[in-house]
Amino acid sequence: MVPDVEFDSYYGRQVVKPAPWKGEIPTYLYTGGLAAGSGLIAAGAQLVGLRKLQRNARLTALAALGVSTGALITDLGKPSRFLNMLRTVKLTSPMSIGSWILAGFGGFTGAAAVAEIAGPLLPKGSSLAKVAAFTELGANVGSGAFSAPLAAYTAVLLSDTATPTWHASYRQLPFVFAGSALAAAGGAAMITTSTTQAKPARRAAVVGTALELVANEVLERSIGMEGEPLRTGRAGRMLEASRWLMMGGAAATLVGGRWRPAAVLAGVAMNVGSALTRFGVFEAGIASAKDPKYTIVPQRRRLDEQGPTRLT
Repeated sequence: MVPDVEFDSYYGRQVVKPAPWKGEIPTYLYTGGLAAGSGLIAAGAQLVGLRKLQRNARLTALAALGVSTGALITDLGKPSRFLNMLRTVKLTSPMSIGSWILAGFGGFTGAAAVAEIAGPLLPKGSSLAKVAAFTELGANVGSGAFSAPLAAYTAVLLSDTATPTWHASYRQLPFVFAGSALAAAGGAAMITTSTTQAKPARRAAVVGTALELVANEVLERSIGMEGEPLRTGRAGRMLEASRWLMMGGAAATLVGGRWRPAAVLAGVAMNVGSALTRFGVFEAGIASAKDPKYTIVPQRRRLDEQGPTRLT
């Protein structure tokens, strides 16, 4: 009998090629989530008549969207490559669908902002003022409708790759990113808006934090060995810091969120924590691709679970 040979890969070389992405992509992930959450908060604020919260959240969404799009274009190399992705719609491609989600959200958010700025400048009761108000309302609804897909699609984009940690997280990662986006947007609104109008933002921040923390815990417990990079090394340190910042921000919001200095500190903590979540997940994926054991060992486990196969 020949004993089983133990090996990780051919001469210990990586099996999966790490994604060639650099810092622009995790920046894109964070700012895209911030834009999505802020768009949702702006849509809700308009429906309940909180004009200052609506304006600040909308401006935050536009600014974050600009940074996110700029980071994506920088990674692609030139703007024409982003525009080329809009030439077709490929339902099986997260990148294609994501490009259209990004474009749709940007179009509606930009139109709502222009209508909001133009409205007060037009004569009250005039036809143009009515058109501006109708355009703002419709664009606001459109922006809110694109918010949730924008917050979650980047998680689908990562998990659609062969990178072990990202691929194994396909069930939980969209919930992590959605919660992170809502927490960051709520925190940003707490920073930019007075406490008298920021009550919905405080609620959004706490709910988003809870969703991110719970989804992260479920993720790390359920994906087995592929989740190890999320707990170790640089990625592990980032995600641990993120957890403490998010919990601290949520606690400060619940206890002292009506006090302006506490609200600002909580908002900063939540945004730093949200950014660390995106950067930590990104780093964990790259680390899992570089180490062949995260590809070989899970493959063997799946083969063992299937049992012997019969050739026909």
